[in-house]
Amino acid sequence: MEFIDSQIEAGENQAVEFKREYTEDTKKTIIAFANTAGGTLYIGVNDDKSLYGVSKPDDVLLQITNAVRSSIKPDLTMFVDYKKVKMGKTAIIVVTVQKGSACPYYLAGKGIRPEGVYIRQGPSSVPATETAILNMIKETDGTQYEKARSLNQDLTFAEAGRFFKAKDVPFSHNHQKTLHMQTADGVYTNLGLLLSDQSAHTVKLAVFHGYEKEVFKDRREFAGSLLKQLEDAYAFLDMYNRTHSDVKGLYREDRRDYPEDALREALLNAVVHRDYAFSSSTLISIFDDRIEFVSVGGLPKGVSLDDILLGLSMPRNENLANIFYRLRLIEAYGTGIPKIMRSYARYVKKPDLQTSNNAFKITLPNCNFSQSYETDSALYLTEARVRYPQERPAGNEEKIIALFNNQTEITRNDVEAALGASQAMAVRYLRRLIDSGAIFVIGGGKKTRYKKAPW
Repeated sequence: MEFIDSQIEAGENQAVEFKREYTEDTKKTIIAFANTAGGTLYIGVNDDKSLYGVSKPDDVLLQITNAVRSSIKPDLTMFVDYKKVKMGKTAIIVVTVQKGSACPYYLAGKGIRPEGVYIRQGPSSVPATETAILNMIKETDGTQYEKARSLNQDLTFAEAGRFFKAKDVPFSHNHQKTLHMQTADGVYTNLGLLLSDQSAHTVKLAVFHGYEKEVFKDRREFAGSLLKQLEDAYAFLDMYNRTHSDVKGLYREDRRDYPEDALREALLNAVVHRDYAFSSSTLISIFDDRIEFVSVGGLPKGVSLDDILLGLSMPRNENLANIFYRLRLIEAYGTGIPKIMRSYARYVKKPDLQTSNNAFKITLPNCNFSQSYETDSALYLTEARVRYPQERPAGNEEKIIALFNNQTEITRNDVEAALGASQAMAVRYLRRLIDSGAIFVIGGGKKTRYKKAPW
């Protein structure tokens, strides 16, 4: 009692606050104490230190305990103590709050945002800044981005759910906790954010004319769940991975510009191992003679390029890599780079790996590129048609070209209708015409259209 008397007599400060009665703001004060250095809340005491009292202390105690249990996240109950105290004939309630071990604590209905997270500033409870919130998360969760709690808790998983269902991998809330997409308290981590439809990180792809970043031929930016980004980016790369053909005797030999294994593994490496603590996009640049994959974040400390080439794996995003493994997108840790190098075993030019403190770059050479090819598009296509006459439009391809007699642009649906073909067959014919240079692509996704080449 003497201690309580002395605290009340000293008045409000960073560790003491008075409330005349219980209000919704009481939860903010409890959160602020838990996020700062702890403190004591007196309910039934006026700001001028005079006693007001609590008429139904048992009811108010129940109200406070229920509010702490249901309205504050993560679970703070073990750090809060409640007492009903008699001060003469007047009853007050004393709520003692320790600094929590899982800061930041926040209002469940507001999320890990300034309007939901409070700290003590002198005798007041004020919203925390985003910088203060991030610092609390780093202090509690460590510096690994994927393991930290996400600032955005309003997440949906339509695309991720589709991928998990296709691979017959469970994706319930309990399974998301096992996968570390949620904490034990049901709070989404940054890993959950990366796989959600709301992921803020993107993959940017650009196609350049020639060998330098001067003239754009095409560009795309893919957002949303990393799984959808991966799917969209590979489809875009595959569209520009042209097929060249030679006829040897009775047999036709097809050669793509880039080994499919190499494209796939380079893309996976850029998505799985980049440092998502940085907001920069993953960059993929397609030139006439090469494709460059640049991801943010250098090699982990203590790991060299030689170690990577030997198959050493120290994934920066271990939980993300584990999910990709479960979805059978990657076969085993440390096999990606060696697989890229093996896919170029029979070619003179080899993939090039470069690293800096903040970036990692893989360059895949175009296996079919020859310096004798002209860089001018018209001259290049003239030579290509001489070298590969079987790539000229014929049969169904001629029917597709004929569509341009009445319209300047066509869609895949136009091709399906004209040929009476399936979606897969229409895509195959369109890809052949793209590879031969007869048509080119504009737009993307549902707005993808095709135009006849001007040459």
